[in-house]
Amino acid sequence: MRIERLGGAEARRDPALLLDAVKATGFFPGPRAVLLEEATDGLAPAVAAALDAWAEGDARIVATGGSLAAKGALRKLFEGRRGVVAITLYDDPPTAGDLRDQLREAGLSAVEPAAFEDLLALSQALPVGELRGLVERLALHQAGEAGSLDAATVAALAPQDGEADLDALLAAVSDRQGARVPPLLRRIVAQGTGPVAVAIQALRHFRALLAVRCDPGGPASGLAALRPPVGGARRLALQRGAEAWPREQVEAALRELVSLDLALRSSAAVPQGALLERTLLRVAGTERGGQRG
Repeated sequence: MRIERLGGAEARRDPALLLDAVKATGFFPGPRAVLLEEATDGLAPAVAAALDAWAEGDARIVATGGSLAAKGALRKLFEGRRGVVAITLYDDPPTAGDLRDQLREAGLSAVEPAAFEDLLALSQALPVGELRGLVERLALHQAGEAGSLDAATVAALAPQDGEADLDALLAAVSDRQGARVPPLLRRIVAQGTGPVAVAIQALRHFRALLAVRCDPGGPASGLAALRPPVGGARRLALQRGAEAWPREQVEAALRELVSLDLALRSSAAVPQGALLERTLLRVAGTERGGQRG
């Protein structure tokens, strides 16, 4: 099959490009496809026109997009039209149950609780392929070993990616998963990131969460409006947080983090690491529905 790629930006500048590509004929016979990349709701009219004009022998249309609203024009077009297939992919990190299944399938049935908590924290930040590779390395390391997998082994074999650990820490706080905060914080500090730098990132995260939460167009609109754009695990954490946190609790968390930032930057001699951990645990322990995460 011959594939012609068409970027979303090109199609937005000239909507007729999509229909031209669908109708174009080449020198060589065989099936053809037009891959429309980074499609957005603004391209819905151009895509609809191309679908209306499509005839047997024309190129197939394959459109891909990022975070598309469920009620957006493009998803409604593909999901409600006969003869068109819409596939939604969710890049959600694994749950604790998913991780246990993955470890069990790799032969890692004996895992110490601390090691499992560290692996769960890593699973929220690592790409699927890297997590699978880590589990395979751990399984090879434990082959023939009589003891359980411990946290030291996980730390030794895990990818040393400070940015991923920081994303996982911010997600743990905004997901109210306080038990994950201390091990992640230890990893980040061991990699050389200071308490002030962590506090700054936490402040930025919760300011972004407040902006997304308060956007009049809803969380999807708020995420799209963030500058610079946010992607990956941090975007998912903001999306979950915007759906779960009341505005007043986000504002309360920001007050805690501002006080933390001022204390860390003051000339007073304070145990910075302990102060940072206590504050993040307080924010992560914000009550919701009478329960704590």
